[in-house]
Amino acid sequence: MDIFKILDEIQKIDGDSMGRLEHATRRHFMNRIGSKIASVAVPTAFASIVNKAYAQSAGAIDILNFALTLEYLEDGFYQTANAAAGLIPSTDKAIFTQIGKHETQHVAFLKGALGAKAVAKPTFDFTGKGAFATVFTDYNTFLTVSHALEDTGVRAYKGQAGGLMGDPDLLQYALQVHSVEARHASIVRKLLGAATGNAAIKSWITNADGAPAPVYAGEDNKTQGGVNLTGLSGKSDAAITEAFDEPLTKDQVLTIAGLFL
Repeated sequence: MDIFKILDEIQKIDGDSMGRLEHATRRHFMNRIGSKIASVAVPTAFASIVNKAYAQSAGAIDILNFALTLEYLEDGFYQTANAAAGLIPSTDKAIFTQIGKHETQHVAFLKGALGAKAVAKPTFDFTGKGAFATVFTDYNTFLTVSHALEDTGVRAYKGQAGGLMGDPDLLQYALQVHSVEARHASIVRKLLGAATGNAAIKSWITNADGAPAPVYAGEDNKTQGGVNLTGLSGKSDAAITEAFDEPLTKDQVLTIAGLFL
C-alpha cells in the first residue's frame, strides 16, 4: 500500500488535506505505522487516521482555535515574565519556568491538532491597556495577572467542553490541557496569597472574589444540578462556592482576553 501516493491523490481534490492530516501523520503514522503494527494492518490504521482528520467539524476547529488564542496569550506572558530580570524571586523561579514550558507545549499541541487551520498568534498588551502597568516590574502585579489568566483558562476550557462532545478526540485534547491549567491556577493562587499576605486567597475560588471582576463572574453560584445548596449541612456560602467551579462562555472569555489584545 503506497500511503504517499494516496496522500498525493487526496491533495489533488482537497488542497487543505495536508493540514488536516498533519497531526494524524505525526502522531499515528510515526507511532503506530512506523514501528509497531504489522503491514497487513496499515490500510485499516490509515483509514482510521483519515476519518479522524476529516471528522473535525467547523465548530470544533473554532473552539480549538479559541483555546489556541488563550494559550498564545499565556505562553507569551510567561516568556516575557521569565525573561524579566528581578521580577520573579529565586524561590518561585522554577515554578514559573515550568509553567512557561507547559504553555509553550500547549501551543505546540493545539497547533499540531489544528494543522493548517490554526490561527496566527495575535499581538498582546500584557499591561491590560495600562491597568497592570507594572506587570513585569512588580511581582505582586505579575501574580495578580497570572492568577487571573490561569483561572480564566480553567473556566474557558470547561465552558467549551459541551461543544466538543461530538468529537471525542478533540474533547480529549481539551481536557488534557484543562486539568494542567487547573494545577497552574492552584499554585499561582497560593503564591499570590503568600506574597500579598491575604489569607482569603486560597488555592480555589471563594464566592466571586478576585480581580479583574469579569474573570470571577458567576463563581458565587450556589445552585448545582437544579438544587440550591444554601445552608447545606450548616456550610457557609463561601464553602459551597469553593466546592464547585463554574464555566465561562466564549463571549465572557473574549471580553476578558480583549483587555490584553
